[in-house]
Amino acid sequence: MIGFEQLNNMQQKAVMQTEGPVLVLAGAGSGKTGALTVRIAHLLETGVKPWNILAITFTNKAAKEMRERVDKLVGQGAEDIWISTFHSTCVRILRREISHLDYDGQFSIYDADDQEKVMKEVFKRLNMSPIDKSFSVRAAISQISKQKEEMVSWEDYVKTVDPFDIKGKRLAKVYQLYQQLLKESNALDFDDLIYKTVLLFRTHPEVLDKYQERFRYIMVDEYQDTNTSQYELVHMLAAKYQNLCVVGDDDQSIYGWRGANIRNILDFEKDFPNTTVIKLEQNYRSTKKFWMRQTQSSRTI
Repeated sequence: MIGFEQLNNMQQKAVMQTEGPVLVLAGAGSGKTGALTVRIAHLLETGVKPWNILAITFTNKAAKEMRERVDKLVGQGAEDIWISTFHSTCVRILRREISHLDYDGQFSIYDADDQEKVMKEVFKRLNMSPIDKSFSVRAAISQISKQKEEMVSWEDYVKTVDPFDIKGKRLAKVYQLYQQLLKESNALDFDDLIYKTVLLFRTHPEVLDKYQERFRYIMVDEYQDTNTSQYELVHMLAAKYQNLCVVGDDDQSIYGWRGANIRNILDFEKDFPNTTVIKLEQNYRSTKKFWMRQTQSSRTI
């Protein structure tokens, strides 16, 4: 197996355990990226089709690094493996399937500046002051983002608002009109990419089944940093075959302030009772093993 002899015993175990749910607990510098790339190569060697593999990372830099490593190990056929961030994965799915949600596949993706323009129009139509310190344009965008991360639609949010909660009622109106304006422009904001994909899978099980069949082997890096919508996306895709390998550090969650839920990794064994747990405890940043030095310049573990 290409690169297998360069791994330590626990990394090799992570590579070889291809079937069923796998939880790899790995801190910084433990060589997890190298193990994951060899794992992908091993899956292909055992006969898994490249288009049946999905590897998800959190950053474009990490995805690019993994793609380069896999291309180097595997060569021809690696281009059919989906290696991307959560958001990029969802964009690819939505471009093909969003018509089920009554959007056009050529939807626009709004950045922060676009969002502010839309929200200012929302405030204008609702006769609200955009400089109100208690409820600003940016504050409204942030609060709506949190609702989407928790998979709460504006319809669901309205149902939870107390009749005497003035701020809550105001946010409900803003959320509704904001989504309406996005829809009229055939546009999604950044949070919509995962939110809409999960919604698509919830409301159209035939579409979910299509992607469950496609992605029979799923790997997720930095799993401790997933939020509710990301968690649900992964679990829906993996529910059928349960060949899910997640890698993360249960001692930290660097994106907690962004909505990450550390319980996602702590409760993984409850979600998947037959989980194999593997711990990568050797720190290559301190030991500086030779094979890790060879890739140090591109590593983003």
